[in-house]
Amino acid sequence: MLSSAMGRQIRRSSSGLVLMGAAFFVSTSGLAQAAAADAQTIERGRYLAQAGDCVACHTADKGAPMAGGRALETPFGKLYSTNITPDRDTGIGKYSFEQFDRAMRKGVAADGHNLYPAMPYPSYARIAADDMQALYAYLMQGLAPVKQANKPSDMSWPFNMRWGLSLWNWAFLDSTPFKADPQKDPVWNRGAYLVQGLGHCGACHTPRGIAFQEKAMGDAGAKGRHFLAGETVEHWRALSLRGLWTVDDTALFLKTGQNRFAAASGNMADVILHSTQHLKDEDLRAIATYLKALPPGEGELPAPATPRKVVAGAAPDKLYSSRGGLGYVQFCVDCHRQDGSGVPKVFPPLAGNPALAAKDPASLMHIVLTGGQTVQTAAHPRVFAMPGFARLKDAELAEILTFVRDSWGNGGAPVSAAQVNKMRAALDPKTDMSAFETPRLADMLSGANAQQLVRGMRLHLETRDLLPQHVGNALNCTSCHLNAGTVADGSPFVGVSAFFPSYAPRAGKVITLEDRINGCFKRSMNGKPLPLDSADMKAMVAYFDWMKRETKPGDKVPGRGVGKIDPKIQPNPENGKKVYAEQCAVCHGQDGEGLKQADGRYVYPPLWGDASFNIGAGMARTYTAAAFVKRNMPIGFHGKFPLGQGGLSDQDAVDVAEYFSHQPRPDFPDKVKDWPKDKKPADARY
Repeated sequence: MLSSAMGRQIRRSSSGLVLMGAAFFVSTSGLAQAAAADAQTIERGRYLAQAGDCVACHTADKGAPMAGGRALETPFGKLYSTNITPDRDTGIGKYSFEQFDRAMRKGVAADGHNLYPAMPYPSYARIAADDMQALYAYLMQGLAPVKQANKPSDMSWPFNMRWGLSLWNWAFLDSTPFKADPQKDPVWNRGAYLVQGLGHCGACHTPRGIAFQEKAMGDAGAKGRHFLAGETVEHWRALSLRGLWTVDDTALFLKTGQNRFAAASGNMADVILHSTQHLKDEDLRAIATYLKALPPGEGELPAPATPRKVVAGAAPDKLYSSRGGLGYVQFCVDCHRQDGSGVPKVFPPLAGNPALAAKDPASLMHIVLTGGQTVQTAAHPRVFAMPGFARLKDAELAEILTFVRDSWGNGGAPVSAAQVNKMRAALDPKTDMSAFETPRLADMLSGANAQQLVRGMRLHLETRDLLPQHVGNALNCTSCHLNAGTVADGSPFVGVSAFFPSYAPRAGKVITLEDRINGCFKRSMNGKPLPLDSADMKAMVAYFDWMKRETKPGDKVPGRGVGKIDPKIQPNPENGKKVYAEQCAVCHGQDGEGLKQADGRYVYPPLWGDASFNIGAGMARTYTAAAFVKRNMPIGFHGKFPLGQGGLSDQDAVDVAEYFSHQPRPDFPDKVKDWPKDKKPADARY
């Protein structure tokens, strides 16, 4: 118990919670005891329950809050969390405070049976007496009772013999409440109290011993070097928290699920969703202050407290010359960028991300195989998803993961195909195997003209930077031809060169592939055509030819183009404006101005204005733009391979396309030459 004046000062000044030190109960009935609590104590208990993240374990998927039934996987079998609502028959409604306190501190239920330490009572033992009273009052009086019977555990022998837990408690349990360190200030002590007790951070982040006990329950003593030094839990790597980031960075991460180094994933995402985002800022800073003060412990070293230097536009040396680098270009660059900087508040950086430098790459393999999403917090209510890449082969994933762990100074060891295979077997991820087989850019390296092919691919990926004299706006070819032309229904280049020369109604004649490429330069990029005999034009054509594969004229290529959308759908630009604000503005700007890096370089292109495509571009037509949006925008919207792209309704796609395509944009001087023989489309801008 924090019985000293310092202890009371910690809770009073840091949490903003008024202590109810006199709230003691004398009745032997649980509900009668709780009835003596006042509203202030119950509210404090609610806050403490959030700090302890009780709902995360004691609520089943789509189940009633705190009614139990969630399956908890262990190496020895499956446990189910219990009902901790005040229902008298199936919950804890008959618990006296003394019985509740014993369960929380010693892991012994009201009927005397031992609880498995999956319930982190070794951490909860450190809760102060008055906080325990408030927590009890909330559970008894602040929750509605739910009648839901508990599920029996499914543990293998001999772990289903609960008497052995008495021996475990005798060996490893210290039920002494937290004691403030008089040598430390109140903020540090408050942080230590929350981390070691209610927060039970060590349950995931502290290495386990031979009996699966946490090697240390706090930072003191010889064993203290183990505390929060990192552990692998449920195929996620819970990183070392010792001095991990600055106080501001850690507090921001706990509040929002993101900071300049990383975004939360796996079990930590649930912790932020249910618990830490709801904590008071002073408590978050106390936690961060305590963690920052911990010296490096045993195990992996923490990430640097300042971000590694990332030069905008600078790519790792092997980005375009290694299979892993080209795999990264194809599947990762659109979100995480060539320089690994990510997109602030949208997609996490990879440069300086501690998950990439961890000795155990479990988290990295886990999220790449199964996908994930950002945490929905008050600060970041828009959720962004990362698809799973399980359809890639083990060797491909190993190449990409090795590349990112070795780039931008991350210093991570290589990942083997065997490691990926083992993780795949454990997770059994589901794969979306569509008819469109994405060509692998890494395979270009085996071509006789590999250097030319890579140049051609880069001209599509980095058109504006590599051909500044020919691009008159902020777009690249990949702005419309996603992932350098490898995404189904994202106007892919697969098979395209087999269909040229061909008749083009807009030109009113047969055109070559070179003509089509230059049409994009003049329209979509509002620029100037490339000389037909230039090395760069030849490189772009060579890239198309490599993408042709076995396609022959007349073949049907699954995923070719951007699909169709019903032109009978009548656009509603007012709804389109609303859809744009909700789904598009985060990447393309509130006023269509695009998204820039701090140095002014574009991350995502503008959709209107002088730096966007002109009125002669296909995207300036409502139904062409709508078909593209329907299948490709927004990215990060869900788990579709490879960009989480598409997902709006047909109506919303038409509405938002009508809205942005009809915003002011550059003129196209040669528009008078278009459709000389054929009927002009109804949605043409001129």
